[in-house]
Amino acid sequence: MQLWSPSSNRAAATGEAGSASLEFLTAGLILLVPLVYLVVGLSAIQGGALAVEGAARQAARVYVQSPDAEEAGVRAARAVEFGLADYGIEAANASVHIDCESASTCLTRGSAVTVTVQVLVALPLVPDVLSLRDVASVPVRASATQTVSRFWGGAD
Repeated sequence: MQLWSPSSNRAAATGEAGSASLEFLTAGLILLVPLVYLVVGLSAIQGGALAVEGAARQAARVYVQSPDAEEAGVRAARAVEFGLADYGIEAANASVHIDCESASTCLTRGSAVTVTVQVLVALPLVPDVLSLRDVASVPVRASATQTVSRFWGGAD
């Protein structure tokens, strides 16, 4: 003998038996896919931000410790290259600007040297069709300032 239950008759009458799992999967995918893309996109941008910040800081440190201005530029470029390579960013895509407090020469005792590194971070899963990678990229910039030591041994 079967007992009557109102829920079993209602589900049979409306034809909605088992549709909750389908609705959950549909709504879950509609909400989950953009959320996962947001997390992946933000992590790419954060990685680019960490890369340019580290590259600028190391380039400024190396620059102020160099024996002369010519060697300083070479060492700073190499520091930027290594700093960006750690995060998988090509140094050719970076813009590096070195600004000196002193107008005559950067390597003057007590003067400040500022290195600015800028990179365009491409959003993930954007195809390179019709130059969409250029449009779908986020510029990330960082600056670092170091002071030339008062005990610097180079020629003034």
